[in-house]
Amino acid sequence: MYVSDLALNDFRSYREVVLALEPGVSAFVGRNGQGKTNLVEAVAYLSTFSSHRVAADAALVRQGAPGAVVRAKVVHGDRPTLVELEIVAGKANRARLNRSPARTRDVLGVVRTVLFAPEDLELVKGDPAQRRRFLDELMVLLTPRLAGVRAEYEKVLRQRGALLKSAGAARRRGVRPDLSTLDVWDGQLAAAGARIVAARAALVATLRGPVAAAYDEVSAGQGTARIDYRASIDVADDLPGPDASALAGETTEAAAARAAAEEQELRLTDVPAVTERLLEAMGRLRERELERGVCLVGPHRDDLVLSLGTLPAKGFASHGESWSYALALRLASYAVLRDDDGAPWDGDGEPVLILDDVFAELDSRRRERLAGMVAGARQVLITAAVPEDVPAVLEGARYEVAEGRVERG
Repeated sequence: MYVSDLALNDFRSYREVVLALEPGVSAFVGRNGQGKTNLVEAVAYLSTFSSHRVAADAALVRQGAPGAVVRAKVVHGDRPTLVELEIVAGKANRARLNRSPARTRDVLGVVRTVLFAPEDLELVKGDPAQRRRFLDELMVLLTPRLAGVRAEYEKVLRQRGALLKSAGAARRRGVRPDLSTLDVWDGQLAAAGARIVAARAALVATLRGPVAAAYDEVSAGQGTARIDYRASIDVADDLPGPDASALAGETTEAAAARAAAEEQELRLTDVPAVTERLLEAMGRLRERELERGVCLVGPHRDDLVLSLGTLPAKGFASHGESWSYALALRLASYAVLRDDDGAPWDGDGEPVLILDDVFAELDSRRRERLAGMVAGARQVLITAAVPEDVPAVLEGARYEVAEGRVERG
């Protein structure tokens, strides 16, 4: 898959821009603040319906404009597809496929991207929400219908949380709240939550090998990376979560710990069983939830555990090791999407690889290793402040970006 044409109207700093792209490497070069990242952000937005830079869509609309439009012609095999998204702040996006109105959920999966940016250090150093988002976005790219499950879960989570908060407040005033509807919300939350937990756990098992291989290559064999899924349901059931020191090394004890962790992870892929476990946990935790006014168990409280050797990566990995780990997560995502046998659109699952201002952040060794690993991708979009930031092995098209203008070099 590759993007052959990109057009933006009132997106970020661009009133209007039209670009013809091609397979291989395309580098957008220009001083900071000129709009390089805006271009690749638009391509990535078509893939995930979210930005890696801001949480609210309002920031994507050019100041003073009522809305923004992102259009791209995407080629799968030899078949082109025109995708259009209209972004209106405070309202739902409107989508078109081949100029015909479409539901936004039908657009998911048409464009596949993997984007690596400086913000990805938060995958290693940041809070669990960053890692959950990483899993969920990849999960939806692989199985677009799960976007609806995710949206349903978030809606029910908000409604159940509001009920817990109001019921807890009533109790503190000495009023006995009506909890008759809480069981209904419990059932809906468990049903949607179990599907998300199962999909995430299966995805982590699929990613584990590619992450380890990518880290080994990026770091030149300077450590062993391992990922595991830590579910809040296991904490609620008093089951031990993955422990880096227990999983490390080649001892019999380490092998047993790895086997136990993977067996526990496998149990999380059983949707009916996880549904029942979630319901049981919510029943046991109800008093605490009413006291705190929050939902204490479910995929919104889970985490992706990143281990490096015998230690957790967060808090122990050096700056360079953290960069290598973040790279490994994105490169593994690329490999899983590329090799996806169930990919729609003529079975062409290879994503567009986007490297947003990353080479300037890497030391020379990691820079050259990354360049060698991505050089064979079907389409790579790069942003850089100066041409020298782009390694020589990534020869390709160059675009000069300055003051809102994009010109082929």
